[in-house]
Amino acid sequence: LQKMSDTTSNSFSFSLVKNEAAMIYCNNKLAKTLKGKEAQKFLLKIEDADSEAAQLLMAKTTGQFKFGNEGASAAVRHNKSARS
Repeated sequence: LQKMSDTTSNSFSFSLVKNEAAMIYCNNKLAKTLKGKEAQKFLLKIEDADSEAAQLLMAKTTGQFKFGNEGASAAVRHNKSARS
């Protein structure tokens, strides 16, 4: 383990391991491991990101990113199907 991002108030963090893999954690649990070109691309993006942008990047990379309107659209679809 070479580097851990500062996440005192955030839910995502990442670390680099010897084999040049990036491990992304969500609430201190491993969410995704990136290797090779995928890890390199992630590291280039996160290198210049501020804390908020880094959190968003890690959320999107792990697939644990939700748009604000997802819950509302699911409710609308449910109500429409119930009326039919």
